[in-house]
Amino acid sequence: MTLPTPDRTTGSPMVTVIVLCLGGLVASLMQTLIVPIQPQLPELLGTSVSNASWIITATLLGGAVAMPVAGRLGDMFGKRRILLYSALLLAIGSLIPAVSSSLIPVIAGRALQGLAMGFIPVGISLMREVTPPKMTAFAVSAMSATLGVGGAIGMPLSAFIAESFDWHMLFWVSVVLALVVVALVFFAVPAVQDAVGGRFDFTGAIGLAIGLSSALVAVTKGNDWGWTSGTTLGFLLGGFAVLILWGLFELRTASPLVDLRTSARPSVLLTNIAAVAIGFGMMAQAVVIPMLMELPEEVGGMGQSILHAGLWMAPGGLMMMVFAPVSGYLMNSIGAKFTLAIGATVLGLGYLCGFVLMNAPWQLALASLVASAGVGIGYAAMPTLIMGSVPITEAGAAVGLNGLMRSVGTTTSSAIMAVIMTSATVSHGGIAVPSHSAFETCFLVGAIAAFVGVAITLLIPAVKKKSERGAVEPAVPAQSASTR
Repeated sequence: MTLPTPDRTTGSPMVTVIVLCLGGLVASLMQTLIVPIQPQLPELLGTSVSNASWIITATLLGGAVAMPVAGRLGDMFGKRRILLYSALLLAIGSLIPAVSSSLIPVIAGRALQGLAMGFIPVGISLMREVTPPKMTAFAVSAMSATLGVGGAIGMPLSAFIAESFDWHMLFWVSVVLALVVVALVFFAVPAVQDAVGGRFDFTGAIGLAIGLSSALVAVTKGNDWGWTSGTTLGFLLGGFAVLILWGLFELRTASPLVDLRTSARPSVLLTNIAAVAIGFGMMAQAVVIPMLMELPEEVGGMGQSILHAGLWMAPGGLMMMVFAPVSGYLMNSIGAKFTLAIGATVLGLGYLCGFVLMNAPWQLALASLVASAGVGIGYAAMPTLIMGSVPITEAGAAVGLNGLMRSVGTTTSSAIMAVIMTSATVSHGGIAVPSHSAFETCFLVGAIAAFVGVAITLLIPAVKKKSERGAVEPAVPAQSASTR
């Protein structure tokens, strides 16, 4: 399927940035779309709790696989085209659960919604091609912030919709939002001649999908299956084995899905390792703080409803957006490396605030604000570091791989937080719930992960600047390419 392209090679950079940020926001909203109805899913779909959990896992796997694949496709066939296809996937993935009440269609739809997450790395890599140099850092900051903003505002919004309407309305709203993004990208995002062609590495894509999915399934389901069970170990070891074979194949193929030699450059490799640690730190607060807020007061919680907990967390998402311009200013002033280090440091301080301030909802909200400020400062620096270290023809795939590494960090964080919270429990009405000490441990682990990210970031070697903003020069629009 090929979409027609309007005859447009120019456009307002600000409008383009707004449209791309809106698309990223809508895609990231899907990550928390069904959190409010997650406990009711087994009853709503007539299935077991274990089966219903695949609805969450499917979105996670789809997003993890989509980021490097969509990035590579964007490099090959043009980023605007892949943005359109990603938004269409989101619309189709939302429509399937909207008209169904069965488990398999809902899982399939959620997987397609996850695949739409490829919109974000492709949109970020397009920023430097459609914005003036002085605007690029701010644009990338705003686009990167949508990852956190969408998740933060998604929970209260979804809770309100779920409490006010039938649960299918969550997906109908998603359909409308996705179609709006399709229209805006089609009419407002300029057609830049950035396709470099080449052969798509189908074998590499399949190998990455199998290896990555197997390993992530083991991580996400390990707490349910048992970390030492044969099923968990089989998925985990099998996934790692496939990934090793995938890596060997990628090194031998002429047109790899991911150029591992480029990815092995110290500036790229260390940035991606830092992404795992910082992604771990970012996700910990999203798991721990709502749980603590929603626990009954009798066991040390705040007794908040899902909607109220989401409302307490929502300002954190807005804080990420508020600090996006700060991130852009810092990157232009001191460089992306030190901006990332500052962001990770503030994130770690947010967890330390949570460790000492966990006796009232406003205290947890304050800790969330501090941590979210760190995410807002640091998240944009990672793709900026990546784009400044790779050829422009590989920017989409490289940014997609960086997004994948953040996803690995967030997935691992969810699993480890679950282990911590189930290892120290108290009984409430015959049900085991996390103890106060378990939450303290979670906050400390989150802080350690963030500060590890700081240490790794400071090891990233400087890359010779190719422009005043420390990144490679933006691509030249087709109209003027022949004049350079």
